[in-house]
Amino acid sequence: MKRYLSLFLLLFVSAGTLFAQLPPLIDRELFFDDPEILAGNISPDGKYISFIKPFKGVRNIWVKERSAPFESAKPLTADTTRPIPAYFWTHDSKYILYVQDKGGDENYRIYAVDPSATGDPVPPSKDLTPMEKVRAMIIAVPRKTPNEIVIGLNDRRPELHDVYRLNLATGERTLLRKNDENVAGWVTDLDGNLRLGVRVTSTGGTEILRVEGDTLIQIYEVTAEESCSPVRFTPDGKKFYLQTNKGEIDKTQLELFDLATGKTTLVDKDPLNEVDFSGALFSDITNELLATFYVGDRVRVYPKQKKFGEDWEKMKKALPDGEISIAGSTDDESLFVVSVSRDVDPGSRYLYDRKTGKAELLYRSRPNLPIEHLAPMKPIRYKARDGVTVPAYLVTPKGIPSKNLPTIMLIHGGPWARVSWGYSSEAQFLANRGYAVLMPNFRGSTGYGKKFLNAGNKQWGTGYMQHDITDGVKYIIREGIADPKRVAIFGGSYGGYATLAGLAFTPDLYAAGVSFVGPSNIITLLNSIPPYWAPIKKMFAVRVGDMENPEDLKMLEKQSPLNAAKNIKAPLLVVQGANDPRVKKAESDQIVAALRELGRPVEYLVAPDEGHGFAGRENRLAFYAAMEKFFAKHLAGRYQESMPPEVEKKLAAITVDVSTVKMPEPPKPAEAPGSMPKFNGALVKPHSATYAMNMKMMGRDISTTTNRTVSKTTWNGKNVWRVIEEGSGPMGTSSDTLDLDGESLLPLRRSARQGMATIVLDFKSDAVEGKMVAGPQQMPINIKLSNPALTDGAGTDLPLATLPLKEGYETILHTLDIMGAKTRPMTLKVLGIEKVTVQAGTFDAYKVQVTSDDGERSTTFWISKDDRRTVKVESKLPAQMGGGTAVGELVK
Repeated sequence: MKRYLSLFLLLFVSAGTLFAQLPPLIDRELFFDDPEILAGNISPDGKYISFIKPFKGVRNIWVKERSAPFESAKPLTADTTRPIPAYFWTHDSKYILYVQDKGGDENYRIYAVDPSATGDPVPPSKDLTPMEKVRAMIIAVPRKTPNEIVIGLNDRRPELHDVYRLNLATGERTLLRKNDENVAGWVTDLDGNLRLGVRVTSTGGTEILRVEGDTLIQIYEVTAEESCSPVRFTPDGKKFYLQTNKGEIDKTQLELFDLATGKTTLVDKDPLNEVDFSGALFSDITNELLATFYVGDRVRVYPKQKKFGEDWEKMKKALPDGEISIAGSTDDESLFVVSVSRDVDPGSRYLYDRKTGKAELLYRSRPNLPIEHLAPMKPIRYKARDGVTVPAYLVTPKGIPSKNLPTIMLIHGGPWARVSWGYSSEAQFLANRGYAVLMPNFRGSTGYGKKFLNAGNKQWGTGYMQHDITDGVKYIIREGIADPKRVAIFGGSYGGYATLAGLAFTPDLYAAGVSFVGPSNIITLLNSIPPYWAPIKKMFAVRVGDMENPEDLKMLEKQSPLNAAKNIKAPLLVVQGANDPRVKKAESDQIVAALRELGRPVEYLVAPDEGHGFAGRENRLAFYAAMEKFFAKHLAGRYQESMPPEVEKKLAAITVDVSTVKMPEPPKPAEAPGSMPKFNGALVKPHSATYAMNMKMMGRDISTTTNRTVSKTTWNGKNVWRVIEEGSGPMGTSSDTLDLDGESLLPLRRSARQGMATIVLDFKSDAVEGKMVAGPQQMPINIKLSNPALTDGAGTDLPLATLPLKEGYETILHTLDIMGAKTRPMTLKVLGIEKVTVQAGTFDAYKVQVTSDDGERSTTFWISKDDRRTVKVESKLPAQMGGGTAVGELVK
């Protein structure tokens, strides 16, 4: 016993000796409190310097005269609950624009404030998008129209943004384009004209679409394993810069796309062929390309104009060493606001005069941080188990040998992002506490070419994305840097998931873990993504896993740490924002509840006024204090016990008694690929109705009247619901008869006639057979079915009306595509309940939208809550019909 006690004392004394060699313990507030000043910029007219700093404890926008001292600055905003995340000037210097959400819900509004106005204590801010549960996005700020900007709003459809021109003085919005085409992003030319749309294809690729009036024309496309993105138009609007890695290209490069020819020419690529094109700097006066840059181990800048190249060299000589970036400029580009930072310095901003070549220090963001005690960040490489080289960054404590240290694996979020060289408050904080910190750019990280990015597809948790992290641990253990018994893992978002995966799938590797807004179940994560991510939903199927594929579904279940919670034995700290729209609170609740039931050590923090990350000062400081204590307890690092009273109070408030956490209701099992929701024939009632229809197609307005009867009858010994629709209009008469199974409401047969054309379909269990006749021409139909399918035409809405409709309800349908000889998946969503007035009266109705994955087909039904009749319908006509829309409403 005496021998073991002596050994313990020896280890304790050894650790104490190492701690004594470390730099002084730096107050955590110097790392994580609000910076004294940040986001400094200059007004385009050169009159003002603007910046963000705390006002009454919350980050707000301030402004001062350019030559005046910072002490004379006045606040322009006075938000008392949530920091202002970002702002920018209008080109005429009349307004500062900023965005703000509520409690982290990411439903951003756009505000404008006049920097010359006065107020008590601040001038009034103008809410330019005053709508609840709507996410505004800024698309363009044209130099030509400084009083107007182009924005997107998802007020009509939560998953898609319509495009508006917004007058900053009056707040008036002018609709430029409704987005019914599943477009994820819009691009204007330099004058603010809407020119391009970017859309994710049905196979997960990306297509660029040219806006031609009401039509979108595809001009460029890449596969799911490639990427492309418009960068900026040329002044004449005839070409645009494009970053792409299409075809044989691995590292993304900058090209110029000619709209007249559809051809591209190379502009620039990495001279070292190490990394992707990272960005470009353009002149707003001449619109010339001034420089390109690439983020390798450090940032490399390549000037493209002789004069700018000379300016860049002068600027570097006038500024201290570090990563230099231009944050803003005056309208005449005579003055640049330049940011300078490095691994041991969080950064300063300077005003650089291009005429004199001199730089004036504006401010240091954290002037009280003792940077002489911070540790260098070193780029490193290590080999993964299959021989792939993984780039990473390592920070080790200053003042002691990098041997046998407690170690934190700091995992970046995204996961389609990367770690770069520079100041990291978390890495420096942990190194100051005595930990080595390894930050790997595992497979799936961006910036290193498409091969490296795509190597992470469907590799979460039990695949190579996590293996690369595991192999990083083994590397620093082999190198003697890490104490194998004192390795922890920590990260936010995907990094939080990787933390849970590390503890669940490699339980003997880690001594502790901290998951910050990390998903615990990939299936529930994918089922709850925000509606405005719908246009890029297919990307998740490609990169994470396709829940409609049974093999992928099994893989996702296996990769979800919640399903392997029994393997977790290391202590875990879980941290969550209650309003997180991306990783819902249920993701954290369920892993905490599962571990509690298993009797495993778990701690839990929940901030009621935060979302996907902690923006509030006290929440942020409370979290890092808890994390610091947690790691000190389990890894024997250093710990600062003191904290301000308000932070101590906040920590107590957001600390959750894990015994009170309820396991969320388990999600409904994901439908097997090809399955259909169950329809209920018992809910259908015989009825008749008349609808007035109007179609806009090929420049014509066509009005028709349709009479519908729904009756119960028998056919081939089966009870069926028979739907007969007869129409009349300028194109003549039409008839459509559909027999539906009396119980399942699946189609049995259909016969339709329009003019000289007829179609007859017979639905069997595994095929649809029939024929299409148009005059003397006859086309047989024989489509194999792997699953049941609905058909269009008469009675399409009848089965849908029997579903358990309520706001938020969503399911997958499969419909027959006769021309494509296949079935097409369609997403059905209940968008809400609306009061709708038609010729037959006013109804409370479910608004039900059915959309194809590619956005090519979309129909919205308004289904009466009382009798489940369709009272209104709007359809987008497919391109093969000439495009256009069709609207129908109940007459009687």
